[in-house]
Amino acid sequence: MSRSLSPGLVEQARALAEGTVSSRELVEQCLARIEAAQPTLNAFRRIRAEAAVAEADAADRRLAAGERAPLLGVPVAVKDDMDVAGEPTAFGCPGEFPVKTEDGEAVRRIRKAGAVVVGKTNTPELGQWPFTEGPAFGETRNPWHPGHTPGGSSGGAAAAVAAGLVPAALGSDGAGSVRIPAAWTHLIGIKPQRGRISTWPDEEAFNGITGIGPLARTVADAALLLDAASGSHPGDLHRPRAVEMLPAAGREPGRLRIALSLRPAFTGTPKRLDPAVRGAVLGTAERLAALGHEVVEADPRYGPVGLTFVPRATAGVRDWCARVPDQALLDPRTRSAARLGRLLGGGPLRLARTTEARLHARVGEIFHRFDVVLTPTTATPPPRIGALARLSGWRADRAMIAACPYAWPWNVLGWPGISVPAGFAGDDGRLPLGVQLLGPAESEPLLISLAAQLEADQRWYEQWPDLERLDNREDRDTASAA
Repeated sequence: MSRSLSPGLVEQARALAEGTVSSRELVEQCLARIEAAQPTLNAFRRIRAEAAVAEADAADRRLAAGERAPLLGVPVAVKDDMDVAGEPTAFGCPGEFPVKTEDGEAVRRIRKAGAVVVGKTNTPELGQWPFTEGPAFGETRNPWHPGHTPGGSSGGAAAAVAAGLVPAALGSDGAGSVRIPAAWTHLIGIKPQRGRISTWPDEEAFNGITGIGPLARTVADAALLLDAASGSHPGDLHRPRAVEMLPAAGREPGRLRIALSLRPAFTGTPKRLDPAVRGAVLGTAERLAALGHEVVEADPRYGPVGLTFVPRATAGVRDWCARVPDQALLDPRTRSAARLGRLLGGGPLRLARTTEARLHARVGEIFHRFDVVLTPTTATPPPRIGALARLSGWRADRAMIAACPYAWPWNVLGWPGISVPAGFAGDDGRLPLGVQLLGPAESEPLLISLAAQLEADQRWYEQWPDLERLDNREDRDTASAA
């Protein structure tokens, strides 16, 4: 694989506006990187090579005419749960899906900002799991260590950005599906406020627990893509007030009170915080204290938040299964979740929705005393390929909850969170770790400012995976046998 890496989103947008590079050059380089990496990383479900080059040429003509837009001519990727005109939306499922005739609202907005969508990235079936593997497309691997998963469900997007195939990508987050792969691939991953980025043509996704968010190597890149994608469709159920995110990446956050929390919400299943992850979180807390913030151990009062998640998630699986051309091809675990969704999609779902206001008050009490909550993003480093995907039923659920018990409550609440890099684990130091910065409703600017301050101190973006190892046959064989 070529070591020619993708410059960041902000850097590419600036170079295009200044005329020092063409969109066609950037897009062709991007496509070449994707082609070289696809046999090993398998990050993409659909690659729009011909269409992307044509769109790059159109962007170059607009640039030559003096037109400017925030992402004009910049190549990006989107997860394969978002509609792109001319492409099917399979959402990780097998089967022949119809070609979409219109962009989803988020894709429409980034294209209006000038972005060139080079492809759609892999995701497990209906985004259900924190790994990106499945019979429809195979195994998506972690560029830091191809024997391990990049996480999920936005694992293809994370792998593509972490490997430098694209400067940034849009993923979606229904139980940590942006933040988990961000943590496990050394990226910035933002789950915005519910409705910040429209999920149209769905008025809300998975009964309000799923939102769209950016994955990028720097906070500014993530904020720029978030700005470009943000906005509402008239049919959306959730329409937060508009706010610019990119300026927040250049502002100091001020002195904050930060709650350090290592206790996950109750699930009734066993889980254990890996010592390496604990050390990473405590190390981040120390750096935040050194930057002048007050860091105090305190836990949110999560209460029965878990009881409200399952009806919303499984009813969402039920609804999405109705769009699948051949449900017999689906994973048995998907069909089981859909059956549960049919049972819980009436009264239990309505009850789950009505308890949200009380959960906001209960969990939100911590923000009467603190500005931000700091937690692990995951409880473990990234698992090996197949470690979770090959489990069945309840065993898979238990393993998933044990590995990723920290992210999902914020999906129930609909509040924003950011995962930022926090070092590495493993005998060879190649397994990325992350921590979450969590806030109350509409607190993205504060979280972005704090993340940017920490980034300036830690300079995570200077670290890249050893891409030459991805061409190493022994590593590939180890990954395949794992």
